[in-house]
Parts: sequence; C-alpha cells; structure tokens
Amino acid sequence: MSDTYWRQQTAEKPLYPDIEWAKPEQRSQAGRLGVIGGNKLGFAGVAEAYGTALQAGVGEVRVLLPDVLRKTIPASMTDVIFGATNPSGSLARDAKVDMQALGGWVTGILMIGDAGRNSETAILYEDFLHDYTGPLTVTRDAVDLIKNSTSTLVERPQTLLVVSFAQLQKIFQAVYYPKVLTFSMQLAQLVEAVHKFTITYPCAIVVFHKDYLISAHGGEVTTTTWQNPMAIWRGHTAARAASYWLWHPQKTLESITASLLL
Repeated sequence: MSDTYWRQQTAEKPLYPDIEWAKPEQRSQAGRLGVIGGNKLGFAGVAEAYGTALQAGVGEVRVLLPDVLRKTIPASMTDVIFGATNPSGSLARDAKVDMQALGGWVTGILMIGDAGRNSETAILYEDFLHDYTGPLTVTRDAVDLIKNSTSTLVERPQTLLVVSFAQLQKIFQAVYYPKVLTFSMQLAQLVEAVHKFTITYPCAIVVFHKDYLISAHGGEVTTTTWQNPMAIWRGHTAARAASYWLWHPQKTLESITASLLL
C-alpha cells in the first residue's frame, strides 16, 4: 500500500471527523440540492434521495420529475417541479428550461437515475452537462443514459460519479483509458487504477469493490469498509455524498469520504 495517496477508513477510525463537526446548523446555510430523475415506471431513487438529503441536513431539496408522475408522488415530497414528458414517460427536450432554472437555484445537482432509456432524455441530460457548471453528482442508470458523453463527463470539473464496477469498466473503455479493469482484480490494483485515472481526469469517483467503497479525486484515494451494497443501488449513498459535498465544495474527497460513515 502506498501511504502517499491511499488512506483507509473504518467506522472506528473516520478519516475526516472535522467534516461531520462542521455541518451547518442553520438550514439557510446548509445548501440547496436539486434532484433530477424519474420516469412513468418509477421514481424510487428520487424519493430515496429526497428523504436522504433532508435527513443528512441539506437546507432545501427540490426535485425535477416528468409531469406524468404528477398524481403519484407521495405527499412527503413537497418541493417538486414537473417537466415535459416524452411518449416514453421520461423527461422531454422541452424540460430543458426547467433543468436550467433548477441549475440556477441550486448549490449542487444530483442526477439520481430512474430516468429510462430514451434517446431524447439522453440528449437533454447531455445538453445540461454542457450548460451547468456547478457541483454535479451522477449515479445509477443516469450514468448509462449519458454514455455517449462519457468524455465530457469525466473531463468536467466538479463532477462526482457514484458507479458500479461494471459502469467504471465502461467509463474506462469509453475514454480509451489504458487500463483493463477485471472483477477479479485485487483492491490495491483498483486503488492504483483510480489513483492514476483521477490524476488524468478532474472528476471524482466512488465505486464498490470487494466489500469496500473506493473514493478517488485528484489522485488521492480513500477506502471505506462497506457491507451494504443495496444503499448504493438505491441511491442513498450518492445522495449523502452529494449533500456533504454541498457544504465543502473545495474538499471533494474529504466530504465524500465523511459522508460514507452513517
């Protein structure tokens, strides 16, 4: 293990306790998170992210959903914008104005997924990638939806990708990164790979592998022991990371790593 760029975290030994202690106490200073996702078949990830962010302590959370879901959202989601829906039940190109308005209001954006596989929605998301310059967290099937813009995604500053190992494989392949990731590789090998990748690209990465969450940014890597992969797939992990990042935008890796200790 290299002491120069890899640090290990456990519940008993948090790496960045100051991040937790410095959480804003006043909601007016606790940031504004915009959550984008959902389609006519579901919005479980959106609902999970909404509740998780508020529980984590975000000041305000506003959600953008396709308007086909207008009659089905729970009463607990009180701050919702409804954008135009395409025939597939996902956000249509006409929702771009709503996305831009949300981007102008927020401290950070979370693309949570449940977005469907519609090409029109993919173009909408890709357009937003080019327009929005603030902190952006992308996870679950939202990563797959914008696979044609993978280069833009990884080259974009202030971007956090919370991905599965298979998604990380595809990201490396999409940008022709000269390192092959295999499910059988040892933790240290993956740590070295994301260390070098995040030196090359300005994005941050969180990926699950062999009972660890590996977080990387700017060549620095932390690993956190992790026994709850379902929290990642539901969107809970990404929502917490996006929330903590709001409060410490200049401490990307530290805030992400701190968010992983419940």
